[in-house]
Amino acid sequence: MNPDTTTTSSEADERRRHREEARLIRTREAAARKNTASKDGQWAAGDRTPLNPNEEMKSTGDPLEVRTRIENLYSKWGFWSIPPGDLRGRFRWWGLYTQRRPGIDGGKTAILEPHQLDDEYFMLRIRSDGGQLSVAQARTIGEISRDLARDTADVSDRQNIQLHWVRIEDVPDIFRRVEEVGLLCAEACGDVPRVILGSPVAGVAKDELIDPTPQIRDIIDRHIGSPEFSNLPRKFKTAFTGQPIPDILHEVQDIAFCAVEHPELGVGYDLWVGGGLSVNPFLGQRLGVFVKPEIAHEVWAGAAGIFRDHGYRRLRTRARLKFLVKAWGPEKFLQVLQDDYLGYELPKGPAPREASRGDRGDHVGIHEQQDGNWYVGVAPVAGRISGEKLLEIARIAESVGSDRIRLTPLQKILILDIPEDRVSDVVNGLRALELESQPGEFHRNVIACTGIEYCKLAIVETKATAREVVKILDDKFPTLDSPITVHVNGCPNSCARVQIADIGFKGQLVLDDETGEQVPGFQVHLGGRLGRGDDNDFGRKIRGHKVKADGMPEYVARVTQNYLDTREGDEPFADWAFRVDEELVR
Repeated sequence: MNPDTTTTSSEADERRRHREEARLIRTREAAARKNTASKDGQWAAGDRTPLNPNEEMKSTGDPLEVRTRIENLYSKWGFWSIPPGDLRGRFRWWGLYTQRRPGIDGGKTAILEPHQLDDEYFMLRIRSDGGQLSVAQARTIGEISRDLARDTADVSDRQNIQLHWVRIEDVPDIFRRVEEVGLLCAEACGDVPRVILGSPVAGVAKDELIDPTPQIRDIIDRHIGSPEFSNLPRKFKTAFTGQPIPDILHEVQDIAFCAVEHPELGVGYDLWVGGGLSVNPFLGQRLGVFVKPEIAHEVWAGAAGIFRDHGYRRLRTRARLKFLVKAWGPEKFLQVLQDDYLGYELPKGPAPREASRGDRGDHVGIHEQQDGNWYVGVAPVAGRISGEKLLEIARIAESVGSDRIRLTPLQKILILDIPEDRVSDVVNGLRALELESQPGEFHRNVIACTGIEYCKLAIVETKATAREVVKILDDKFPTLDSPITVHVNGCPNSCARVQIADIGFKGQLVLDDETGEQVPGFQVHLGGRLGRGDDNDFGRKIRGHKVKADGMPEYVARVTQNYLDTREGDEPFADWAFRVDEELVR
């Protein structure tokens, strides 16, 4: 039999299967929505009818159960044996997304059907809660990358590593190897509690109030992979920090625990809920209560339970916790949490310290630990490394007696526990890998999402664009004395947090004035900021202003020069961007 004919037949069968499943879902959805125009699909209101295809998919069984089919069926039968409901739905509960088929331009992203965008390979996320990796764990991921993922490895801004080009046939072996070293892929994606962010300097920072690692571990051991929270309305993002100035972007998490010292009760956490970005950004709300470390897991489970039971399940665009918090307000959320989920009141507590201009929170550089050892933080360009580099990072750490590697929410990498007399060995070894502990300002401050290279939602390329910005701008401004963050996102969903960057680029097609045709480009956000109390802002947008992708480095250079020429004293870029006339930021 001709292999091409077999492939074509398999593709045709898959398309027919996709159309039939889509038709059935539309039929059920239409029936379910009849006379339910006012309902939001809240379980607590008795509204259990699945009101969209995702809820329909989850209602037929716990999505975590798909692992059995991956191991016993699909890995043996191949990609084309996977039905759409598993392929584009339940697989996410085990960290698997189909990646974008090469050669499909951004103009087709919103036009093609999902099966037309799918490649026969997967992106795989491996959980590293708190950004914590041992040498053995880093080495294992590096070996999997080298052997089974074409040497790909990206540090995401969720403190984990993403691999690409993963074959379904290799997934059971990857799961086995990952779990043998104490890592997980469970609930790395999906409508579940995602990887828990944690301060990357937990347990070593000189000014740390508390090491949140036990609280993170407690939640993982009790709740991750449990059916109790494996069907949430959408993803649920958690963050913990023991630092006096939060370093986990607590204002844009679904729930965040920020270390504070209570004048009577000692050290614990200040509680925030309901933050998130994407196309409808909303800052998390401080509940003003003090959480003792030993009950943090109870408070977390209560908040997750509220989201599960009261979250909006009708429309995916309104299914994040931020919409419920915005509708209820922090007072009602706290009341429901205490009355219906905890059964006790939480004491009032102090707020965490606000960041000042010098508090970057990225931990790049060479820093002394509380025990007299040192840690070194380095900046991969936009988080891109490789399996071979990860193996070399593990080797460097091990060579100086360290067994602790950390990933950060800003796509950086740290090696902890370095003896003072070996710091230069680590710095030089990492520099040989293009991982700088003293990078230029643009190198240090650029973040980029996956982009069109692999992501099916993306419209434009991101990683290479970010690298070009770094290359050009650090050469042009080698002595830049004020940080300017540049975040590059391939679509409107803000995985790279464009609304809180000094210069944020949101991917879209823009009109080329010379040719009259649509080309890859960006909408620009300017002056986004966090960590300044009530003075938070999602950035300034200039009406009608777009930047072509190939003109982005020139635009950043022009705006940077305007800033340097017209700033007042040591005025931060974000303040300047809001103050100046429009022509200076165009």
